Amino acid sequence: MIQYALQCSNGHQFDAWFGNAAAFDDQQRRGLVTCVVCGDGAVEKALMAPALTRPAGDKVAVSAGHPDAAKIRELLRAYRHKVTSEADYVGNKFAEEARKIHFEEVEARGIYGEATRDEVVGLAEDGIEFLPLPDLPEEHN
Repeated sequence: MIQYALQCSNGHQFDAWFGNAAAFDDQQRRGLVTCVVCGDGAVEKALMAPALTRPAGDKVAVSAGHPDAAKIRELLRAYRHKVTSEADYVGNKFAEEARKIHFEEVEARGIYGEATRDEVVGLAEDGIEFLPLPDLPEEHN
């Protein structure tokens, strides 16, 4: 898995995960990489710092006090609500169901659930598109 910082021609910046560098190149060539804000297909890799792996107990960088934090949190909450209210919950069978949909073994529909790290890697390597469902701070209180 590789995470890229991306930017569209309208200046919107966002991150996306790919199975590997070739998967990004292939999806971009096929017009599958679009801006998450405006849908623009002119998306390029943005400058980013290299990601280094850390032991499980190490601390990670976090942010607090951003001027738009409340607005961003509300957008994430609305996105999560839309998915959970309109898609089918498939629990830990997410990867299995996503593959069935991708390979047209079942009718296409929105789904959400859980997947292991290995399942996520496998889905990305197979070119199956999915997005993480954001965790919100109040869900951990």
